[in-house]
Amino acid sequence: MYKVLVSDPISDTGIKALTDHPDFLVEKQTNLTPDQLKSIIGEYDALIVRSQTTVTAEIIQAADRLKVIARAGVGVDNIDIQAATRKGVIVVNAPNGNTIAATEHTLAMMLSLARQIPQAYISMTEEKWDRKTFKGVELFEKTLGVIGTGRIGTEVAKRAKSFEMNILAYDPFLTEEKAKKLGFTKASLDEIAEQADFITVHTPLTKETKGLIDANYLSKTKPGVRIVNCARGGIIDEAALAEAVQSGHVAGAALDVFEHEPLDNETFRHHPNIIVTPHLGASTAEAQEKVAQSVSEEIIDIFTSQNIQHAINVPRMSAEVQQKMKPYLELGEQIAQLIIQLFKKAPDKITVDYYGDLTEEDTGLLTRTLIKGILSYHLSDSVNIINVLQLLKEQGLTYTVQKNASRHGFANYMSLTLHHGAETATIGATVLNGFGGRIVNINDYRIDLIPERYMLSIRHFDVPGMIGRVGSILGENGVNIGNMQVGRKAVGGEAIMMLTVDKPVSNQVIDKLLTLPDLEHVQLVEIKNGDTTKNTEEAVH
Repeated sequence: MYKVLVSDPISDTGIKALTDHPDFLVEKQTNLTPDQLKSIIGEYDALIVRSQTTVTAEIIQAADRLKVIARAGVGVDNIDIQAATRKGVIVVNAPNGNTIAATEHTLAMMLSLARQIPQAYISMTEEKWDRKTFKGVELFEKTLGVIGTGRIGTEVAKRAKSFEMNILAYDPFLTEEKAKKLGFTKASLDEIAEQADFITVHTPLTKETKGLIDANYLSKTKPGVRIVNCARGGIIDEAALAEAVQSGHVAGAALDVFEHEPLDNETFRHHPNIIVTPHLGASTAEAQEKVAQSVSEEIIDIFTSQNIQHAINVPRMSAEVQQKMKPYLELGEQIAQLIIQLFKKAPDKITVDYYGDLTEEDTGLLTRTLIKGILSYHLSDSVNIINVLQLLKEQGLTYTVQKNASRHGFANYMSLTLHHGAETATIGATVLNGFGGRIVNINDYRIDLIPERYMLSIRHFDVPGMIGRVGSILGENGVNIGNMQVGRKAVGGEAIMMLTVDKPVSNQVIDKLLTLPDLEHVQLVEIKNGDTTKNTEEAVH
């Protein structure tokens, strides 16, 4: 019999699947001190927590029987993931349980913002009868800009359509076909700014989305726009938003999440056109039952059928397999991050091709790593080796894997292709014995590039002096070039230049490069160090 400890207050109904199962013994002990938890954790096979219990490395080290830590919710900040992984403990959460709660809270905030309901309520509690001040607006036939069309963003947009709102949707993985099927109009961020009467954000908080709604973006928005954020604090630049509301350009804002929680922004607390709630997106009785039910069912699946769906980490692979596949996994993560930045379309299909020695290996983990690198650029830490194929399906993408024993010019070779209708982008790479990973092909341009953190991708015409002019501008602006590779298909025709640089290149320097004759495009790409090694060490057999 497996013993399960529940250390935080959790719905009895939600964990009924566990308590009723003959193979599990569930014990509830809440309000334990860290020392108390440490002293008893060695008796249990699984631990269920919410946000009250902090599962430290010291507690995990004492958990000799523990196989699973389950967070009945989304965030796992209170669990030491690295310590759990080192100990071989799987950490799972419940990412879907709060979808409806967060969706409905977003709609409630939007309606409250449109009709100034909280402000009118406060006025009534002060024994006023003020019908003139609280003149609202209708949602009917207004345009709603939805930034991020994952589970929650899509559900919000679907419900907004019942108000006969026009939906403009932006997401890096949203295709025209998917948008049309959902009844949305695929739009750019700037198109949403220009046309939307209401804007709601539903993206993860990543380096790319932090400050996404900043002063510059707000200046582009339609005067009188209303903004809702029930996703993550930090996506909106709070100082810029406060200034835009105070100036009257933004008619109002409704916020459930903040850069610093509890909220310490006095403007947000007291401005009459700003509505705030204390991170209530998942705070419904039903949501709390759903997350408890989700982790209970997953614990049962893990112990009875070894089926894992929502792991934050994964068990270690064998040392032998790890050593053999490590260079391919590292290179795969790098080329995946590179291709998603170079491909400007929302991909609808991914193709992976393996050649030579790689055809004799089990490439399942490598394929997952490639797909993870593509998705994680926009979805950040929500993507891991275990859930990557599930998330791929949720994004409406398909993938194919092909193996060909021919050498393709190298002992081992892999190519990764993104598709958007008839448009494609391809990167080919190999691991050279004793020399490491190399990118050797980008869109049929042959190169020999060691991927590094910062790289410049330049598209130009093959004319004399181009390399020198590019180098001069970078040198004059303090940018050191580590390596430069040029690929061309024909003399004097289109060519690419890939440069590794020691630091990010500013927009001002890029603008100077773009003034060069015969230079068409410049893009800075960043390959995040991220979790490549960790994913290798933690990968499933």
